[in-house]
Amino acid sequence: MFSVGEIDVKGLQQFENMLGALGAEAPKAVNRAINRTGDMARTQVVRTLARQTGLPQKTIRKSVKVKRSSWANLEYQLKSAGGDVSLKYFKKRETDDGVRAYLGDARGWDWFAESFFRGGRWPRPRKAISWSHGHVFVRVGGRTELEKVKSGVFIPEEMVDGATAKAFEKSVEKNLPRRLDHEISRLLGL
Repeated sequence: MFSVGEIDVKGLQQFENMLGALGAEAPKAVNRAINRTGDMARTQVVRTLARQTGLPQKTIRKSVKVKRSSWANLEYQLKSAGGDVSLKYFKKRETDDGVRAYLGDARGWDWFAESFFRGGRWPRPRKAISWSHGHVFVRVGGRTELEKVKSGVFIPEEMVDGATAKAFEKSVEKNLPRRLDHEISRLLGL
């Protein structure tokens, strides 16, 4: 029986005889189908994860790494590592009481009290702090005792949870049988 991780893909049983007819060429067809389906699923994961977390797709793409399938190892993996994401990467706005940041569809706008990412007196036009590189800070003591503010969003946890996991499963269930049929037909000359 065919399965992709924890996903049981229906309709792949019909391809067993066709793959048997291909002989030594069967791993090539399966490899191509898995890689193409995995790439399509990765696109859906990046889009959905960006909406779910509030991070830009560019940041998500850098975080989600791919290990593609080969003839010997018919496995496609999406991996992500990392910890609490800094507020620097989110849509943020400075108010007179602190910083508001958009943390995705589930969390919405969150407020971080007494934090800042610009310098100068409020409400006059404030300027970016040259040494901060866009990070959000909060004072923990004196004037120069600052601490970076984190969002509470962990990309690896978000990737296997909620809408992102469903988008991955749906993409694989929809595309893998179609891609496998295409690759087998191509090799059989149908």
